[in-house]
Amino acid sequence: MDSVAAIETFINAALTSKFENDSITIQAVDVMIKHIVPENCLEETTTTIYGQYIWPEAFPQVNQDMGCKKLQSERAYRLCKLDIETDTTSWADADMTSCTPLVTISNLDNITVTPGNAAEVVDMIQDLVDVQLGSSAELSPSDLDTVVKKLSEVVNVSTIEPAVGANIVSVIADILLSKTDITPVANTVLNLTERMGNNMDFQDESVCLTAPSLALSMINVDPNEFRGLTFSVSSVSSTLNPEVFVNQSFVNKPLPGTNATISLPSSLHNCLPPGERNKTRVQFQFYGTEGLFQDLHTTNATQSNWTLNSHIVSASINASHVSNLKDRVVVTLSHQTPKQPEDKVRCVFWDFQENGGQGGWNSRGCETRSISPYQTSCLCDHLTHFAVLLDVSRTQISEADSQILTVISYIGCGISSIFLGITLLTYLAFEKLRRDYPSKILINLSAALLGLSMLFLLDSWLSSFSNYGLCIATAAMLHYFLLASFTWMGLEAVQMYLALVKVFNIYVPSYILKFCVVGWGVPLVIVSLVLVIDKDAYGSTMTEEAAVVLQSTDPFCWLQSDVFFYVTVVAFVLLILLCNISVFIMVLIQIRQMGANKPSANSRSSLQDLRAVASLTVLLGLTWSMGFFSFGPGRVVLMYLFSILNTLQGFFVFLFHCLMKENVRKQWRIHLCCGRFRLTNYSDCSRTVTKGSRCKKNKLVNSDSVRSDNTSTIRKISGSSTASAENHHQGA
Repeated sequence: MDSVAAIETFINAALTSKFENDSITIQAVDVMIKHIVPENCLEETTTTIYGQYIWPEAFPQVNQDMGCKKLQSERAYRLCKLDIETDTTSWADADMTSCTPLVTISNLDNITVTPGNAAEVVDMIQDLVDVQLGSSAELSPSDLDTVVKKLSEVVNVSTIEPAVGANIVSVIADILLSKTDITPVANTVLNLTERMGNNMDFQDESVCLTAPSLALSMINVDPNEFRGLTFSVSSVSSTLNPEVFVNQSFVNKPLPGTNATISLPSSLHNCLPPGERNKTRVQFQFYGTEGLFQDLHTTNATQSNWTLNSHIVSASINASHVSNLKDRVVVTLSHQTPKQPEDKVRCVFWDFQENGGQGGWNSRGCETRSISPYQTSCLCDHLTHFAVLLDVSRTQISEADSQILTVISYIGCGISSIFLGITLLTYLAFEKLRRDYPSKILINLSAALLGLSMLFLLDSWLSSFSNYGLCIATAAMLHYFLLASFTWMGLEAVQMYLALVKVFNIYVPSYILKFCVVGWGVPLVIVSLVLVIDKDAYGSTMTEEAAVVLQSTDPFCWLQSDVFFYVTVVAFVLLILLCNISVFIMVLIQIRQMGANKPSANSRSSLQDLRAVASLTVLLGLTWSMGFFSFGPGRVVLMYLFSILNTLQGFFVFLFHCLMKENVRKQWRIHLCCGRFRLTNYSDCSRTVTKGSRCKKNKLVNSDSVRSDNTSTIRKISGSSTASAENHHQGA
């Protein structure tokens, strides 16, 4: 005892001593020390498929080991674990991985299930299934039949406790995720899980049992107070347990990020059998795999091209048959494969009477309402297992093409981000390059495109945090920079039209400031209106057309409302592109006329013509128009061209308006190069004087150094009349 007191005094002194450094001082004021003497784990006998083991008494945190009943050279282990929160000890589950089972699944036929041994039988089944699946990855038809038969006996002979029910759900999930062909016993398993939910005994209002790709939720309801029920499931991966949400009301709109939602209307209380509250049970089920729903005997030719395209969700009330509902049950299901514009979807339910009692999909009593390419809503007048079928008769983009397009998109955006950054630094660092209006417009366009590329690259990573607010902010910013990019492309067209086509001596005060107000303000107003009207318009899913615009087939933080997407993106982009195409045609006509009026211009090379057209196409964003034609036989080719050209738009801006511009290269040579590659202001001035330029304070002020990014190429083709038009406009 004296030693215990001494140790307590020592610990107290150590904890209450003052700690000081240059910035802080820490000293504990009140310290409580408790002497813990945990008990040993007492001797315990366990009987499993590995035989009977008598585990001797053990000290806390000590691993006991024993020889296996079969193969004595191998060892079994069991830890006497200590709970640091409650200071109690208990035996952990034995580690029998090195031991060989003494029984097999076939031995289950010799076991009689009783209310007293039901839990032990389920534990034995779970161990046997784990061992069998661990060695061969599937159960044989005879083993599968034995396991299902024995689980059915457990459900029939005893009241199921939640812990036993959780083990049964785990066994079924393991079989579903294995390579076992479960089709012959599919309906038996579905009836088994429903009976188990109805026979389960629990004290709380509800209980949820989950396993990878499988979830069951049972709710006890009072028929007199029933106001509707909503069951939602979010399943991230088939290897993880799904997350279940239960709402004691009718919710017509699914929760963001959920894969399946089923809502029961309040009028359903008329179908609830009268009686005590704990006797009326509503059960929901979720299946993340289609193993139990194989419609292999469909003979209808019109059905042959339909495939399951969602998870399966069901609802039932006390195992009763509920049909002909006036107020429909609303089922919202996420698509596993995004619906293409030409695709058809159909809401269906699992009809146990189809195909001679083997079951099959039926659409009777269900109305299909497509929400988006990523979700479908079903209105059904009965309760059962619901899903969505997709018509795959149309040739779709293969998974390989989809992956290649995704890689191209990310690589292209990464390259564009780098070169857009270089372009911005070049024009911002060298004052001579940003003297004229077109160069200032180019700087703003590059900034918008850089923001768009960076957000696209970060979107998937940011959405992985599953933070609803962060996802809305990311989607809104991505929407903003997309609109800003197209707005500045439109302003490039306006500047080009004023400088080269509509040449008038009109003074426009605060010219660039007004452009900035439009270029950055209009997208801000649009995004703000969307957030004010419905912030949930942004989310973690995306329309098919949006996937084309953003070069991604993976759902991530973006507009998930068709209405807002078509109004604020498709219509806006289409309007800008139509205007830009019109200006592009007028500029080409102007160039042709100038070339015809100036015979010396006829000597220009075809390469210069091609460069001029390519430069204008990049600045005006005309390649984005391919997104409106990505359908039909040439869909895949157009999507490849669309992804390559548009994700590399930033690189092309750098190529045509930095690397291929003589005055930009001169500034690089003056300020960045060394040795014989370096160009001095004096030597640069000497060469330009011969061309009729002038030097002022050792700075080059040749008009060539300040001409616009778009008109510099055109001037080389068109001659002095175009130059005078631009100077006339800039003089304003």
